[in-house]
Parts: sequence; C-alpha cells; structure tokens
Amino acid sequence: MPRGRYSLHDPHDHTPLAEEHFQCAPGPSGWRYVSQLTAPDGAHRGSVDLALDDLGRPIRLELHAGGWQVRGAALDGVTWVRTDPAGLEATEGNVPAHAFTGTSPAFLVATARLLRLTPSSAATRVRLVALTDPVLAPRTVDQSWALIDREAHATDNGPLLVDEYQVTALDTGERHAVHIAGDVVLSAPGIELEDLQTPPSTFP
Repeated sequence: MPRGRYSLHDPHDHTPLAEEHFQCAPGPSGWRYVSQLTAPDGAHRGSVDLALDDLGRPIRLELHAGGWQVRGAALDGVTWVRTDPAGLEATEGNVPAHAFTGTSPAFLVATARLLRLTPSSAATRVRLVALTDPVLAPRTVDQSWALIDREAHATDNGPLLVDEYQVTALDTGERHAVHIAGDVVLSAPGIELEDLQTPPSTFP
C-alpha cells in the first residue's frame, strides 16, 4: 500500500499551493486513493477519496475543498452533486464524459488506468470533467493521451516500470509530460513526489 506526500504548486509560477498526504492500494474490485491536503501555512485545505472499478471507471468520488463538497461516480457518463459551504444548496450535474480530473495526482493515475495504453497505441482522446480548485467548479475538458515511453529502472525491490505519457489539451494544443510508476505519479506539471514510504503497487 503506497503512502507518501506530494507537493502541489502552480505550474506556471511555481507558487506552492498545498501538500497532499496520500495512501492508495489496488483491491479485488479496483483501486482506491485517499488523501488529506494542507496549505503552505499548515491549515487543512481539503481531501480526496477516489475509488475505481477494475476497468478504471470512477465508482465513487468525494472531494472537499474550501468548504465545498463534490460526490460523483460514473453513471450515464459521469454524474455528480456539488454542495456549497453552507450546506444549503446542492447542484447536480451530468455530462457524457469518461471520468473526472482535477489537481490531485490521483486523477492522472485514474486516467492512465482507464485508458490502459501501450507504447504502440495511437494517441487516445478522452473527455473528462475537471473539478477545479478552490471551489470545485465543474468544467468539461477534452484531452489526448499517448504513452510514448516505458522504461525499467533498477531498484532494491526489482525493476520499476516508469511510463511517460504525453498529454495534450485539445482546446489549446498545450502538451506536457506525465511520469507514472504503477499507482504513483513521479512527476507532472504542478506535482512533485516528495516522499514515498513504500514502493508503488503494480496493476495486474
């Protein structure tokens, strides 16, 4: 069960945003990721609880940030309920999309798991609902994912396979690289793995 800490920063000016203390693990029905976020001043900033089925689809998502809460799942596309900080209003949404995304590294692992690309695969288009900080506002985005390299790195626990993805935002054409080993993001724009206490899990 990998557990550790990511640092999150603005990918443009590198302003520190939060630290995300996480643990994740594959199970008999898929994969689960839970985390707590703290702001640079140490204040609680939110939490992530994401569960995938064995096909990589989100069967349960619960996000908290800035007093806002979103609960969602893959249902007729993806469906979610967003609740305001006062808890007085709940807004339901539904979009014909494949999954969710956001600032947490969990969503990168989830998308990679959903697509299951190989180095010989063509770039694959995916539609996601982005839940953006600080108020978890939903926005539909289209991306293209391609697995451009897979390298084995020697470790004390045997070879570690690292996948390098090229992710393209289809509305702007902006491209960036994402490096994932098993169920842990090693690096991505705005994300750095600062501490990892146990090796990444490998998916069957």
